[in-house]
Amino acid sequence: MAIPTSRTKEKAQILINPDLCNGCSLCVQVCKDYSLIMQNNKAIEADDPFFGCIGCGHCMAVCPTGAIQIRGRELSPDDLFDLPGKESAATYAQLLALLQRRRSIREFRDKPVEPELIEKILGAAQTAPMGLPPSDVNVLVLENRERVRAFSQDFCHYLAGLKWFVSGWFLALMRPFWGKTNDELFRQFVKPLFHIYTGEMERGTDLVTYDAPAAFYFYGSPYTDPADPIVAATYAMLAAESLGLGTCMLGAIHPLIQSGKKARKFREKHGIRFASREGVFVIVGYPRIKFQKGIRRTFASVTFQN
Repeated sequence: MAIPTSRTKEKAQILINPDLCNGCSLCVQVCKDYSLIMQNNKAIEADDPFFGCIGCGHCMAVCPTGAIQIRGRELSPDDLFDLPGKESAATYAQLLALLQRRRSIREFRDKPVEPELIEKILGAAQTAPMGLPPSDVNVLVLENRERVRAFSQDFCHYLAGLKWFVSGWFLALMRPFWGKTNDELFRQFVKPLFHIYTGEMERGTDLVTYDAPAAFYFYGSPYTDPADPIVAATYAMLAAESLGLGTCMLGAIHPLIQSGKKARKFREKHGIRFASREGVFVIVGYPRIKFQKGIRRTFASVTFQN
């Protein structure tokens, strides 16, 4: 048995060199599938794991002698790398400063985002915890302002054909089914948003992606944990901030391109491989406006259980 994803349906292969195994049992301790056990002071593969090796690679990464290799589920020993030294890691104060300096930027300079920076953002985002491996997070990259605007224009054209979705008769019909909260959301946010997006685009103003110099769309597959694309997008956003770029997360596009035949055609046209429960756009570029102050935010609630 193996946990299926869109990329593989097979479990990974565990290879143990008994001559290199020193019996430290670290691999057994970190394997939460119970795929490994100790026998005669050596690590061996268990006969009754929970699911079979999912290819997380923890056992390879923790083994001090290189006695274990995992192959399959898009993983191999070639994927191992030496961890950066602790002295090179950001301190809490440095991390907090990065987080506090970040603002949602929607005004960008007319300057392209260099391809090497896009690669660095993707490289950082790939380190995000993304559920069961191999990751089912997909990324659409719009590499320049022209591609970003073309996407926004096509999205507005697509919305223009869906105005019945926010019509008075449809909202009245749906209220008993989706409840007061969704009714308020549609009437006070989604319906105006349709008109703002399409109306401003007709006047030449892109309020969908703000004519950003580049954009990333993080989305999943039918197998994805809904949180995974959001976590990866967050890593990308912070990586871009560390590179001197302004960023903004956009959540309104994703839910409107998930359901129906027109949505499927739109996704296919733009190389979006799957409908996804959750997804988000991250726009990036060099900021045109400099902020002088930060703004303190709060949670809706924080409950401590002692």
